[in-house]
Amino acid sequence: MTTTVKLNVTGMKCGGCENTIKQTLTGKAGILSVDTSHGDDWVEVEFDETTIEEDDVIELIEGAGFTVVD
Repeated sequence: MTTTVKLNVTGMKCGGCENTIKQTLTGKAGILSVDTSHGDDWVEVEFDETTIEEDDVIELIEGAGFTVVD
């Protein structure tokens, strides 16, 4: 089942930060697409829930040095 989440992410300051998140997520099993906006502080991820969970996506983003907020 495909799910899309839009997460509020702090710590992105430029396009390089966006690229870091995209590179961190792209190619991981179950990640279908990644879109980011450092100006608006969000990351949108489409993923296959049977392969990866939202918590795993959040963990990957935070592992790259950014903070996901509610």
